[in-house]
Amino acid sequence: MSDIGTGGLALREKLIFEHSRPGRSGCRLPQLDVPAAHLPPDLERDGIDGFPEVSEVEVVRHFTRLSSWNYGVDSGFYPLGSCTMKYNPKVNEAAARIRGLALLHPYTPVELCQGALALIHHLEELLGEISGFPAVSLHPAAGAHGELAGMMVIRACHEKRGNPRRKVLIPDTAHGTNPASATLCGYEVTPLESDGFLSAATVAAAMDEETAAVMITNPNTLGLFEKEIGAICAAVHAKGGLVYCDGANLNALLGLSRPGDAGIDVMHFNLHKTFSTPHGGGGPGAGPIGVTKELEPFLPLPRIVREGERYLFDYDRPDSIGRLRAFYGNFAILVRAYTYIRMLGAAGLRQAAEMAVLNANYIRSGLEGHYHLPHPQRSLHEVVFSDQHLEGDCHTIDVAKRLIDLGFHPPTVYFPLVVKGALMVEPTETETRESLDEFCEAMVRIAEEAKTSPGLLKEAPRRTIVRRLDEVLAARKPRLRWRRENS
Repeated sequence: MSDIGTGGLALREKLIFEHSRPGRSGCRLPQLDVPAAHLPPDLERDGIDGFPEVSEVEVVRHFTRLSSWNYGVDSGFYPLGSCTMKYNPKVNEAAARIRGLALLHPYTPVELCQGALALIHHLEELLGEISGFPAVSLHPAAGAHGELAGMMVIRACHEKRGNPRRKVLIPDTAHGTNPASATLCGYEVTPLESDGFLSAATVAAAMDEETAAVMITNPNTLGLFEKEIGAICAAVHAKGGLVYCDGANLNALLGLSRPGDAGIDVMHFNLHKTFSTPHGGGGPGAGPIGVTKELEPFLPLPRIVREGERYLFDYDRPDSIGRLRAFYGNFAILVRAYTYIRMLGAAGLRQAAEMAVLNANYIRSGLEGHYHLPHPQRSLHEVVFSDQHLEGDCHTIDVAKRLIDLGFHPPTVYFPLVVKGALMVEPTETETRESLDEFCEAMVRIAEEAKTSPGLLKEAPRRTIVRRLDEVLAARKPRLRWRRENS
């Protein structure tokens, strides 16, 4: 294979403070032509020691160079397992920039934002149809926020019944954030072991009248569909508990299986995974939740309701968990997800899921025999390998670093925790066969290098601006801000 990775004109860059020179400036303000206003002394700030003084061209070049270090879905294949790093279609961006949507102020009177409210209401209906839930709220601002909202709804329901209960069951194949969400809602976490699949018998043995819920991820973090999901839900419901489903892996189920039909009571959606809105970068997210009819009264305020041809905010929900945040979700993100769903339609969404599963199994087939597969069952949207058979004392972290030299973003490493030395790959439906072949060729090459030239893996990455860091030192003694004595 020809190497994609290269040094090229990847420029090193100083900190902005190191560019600073006294008296240098990138702008000149006009003379004051109104009377000067003076703040009370206790509100005035002294000069900021060490604040950078730089010219315009230095600022532009500094941030442009830093931006060239970034890697995203527009740069190339991004195989992070459990993250569904699919391409973000540019039509989504065009829709989000429609003037009447992009410039809509959140305090616009209801009478003047009927179009926006109709879009939100319709998106709730579409997500409900896709997932099998009769009620959906778009309030939560991210996946973890949706988890928290779902668990708050579960607690509110149990409190309404007269007993909030004490425990939540979480299998070892569930998403890693689930225990934190349960704990934040005041629950004790009881872990459940599995052999890759959670058994209904295991759940039934752990269930009692003090167990509020089971938090399950389906497909789970091994990419496997929980084949006893119906029986698991029945076992939980038999003891008065509720079933929460982490919807992080919904991309594998679109148009094929609806969690609500299986007996799930609450599920959050990751719009940035399944419905192609942007990932990360510190920007806004969206983690809507879908619930059963019984749990609908507990959803966050306000609810958007339709009365005839008008859409209104409904605050008259006495059992609601209340507001989760200001306003009604991250609207521009919701517009992007709505655009994606309307663009693909029902048939397109199903095809996306089928292609995501096909691509993951194509990679699995291409790397079988080169990397250890801890579970023999065919997975769905992602595949988990391990470093068990790597030679030359090489490990997962070495494979990940060497991939960078060969021009690929590494997959998720050391997760799920139930697989020692895990390498989790999720290609999504985005990727072409050619890009999958290139990735497999790179992975096979690395496995061969581990046998013949393990130093290449141990010393990687060699082509990056910053070489391999001491990650233990960085975790234990981080330097998170610049100080003059560091310069």
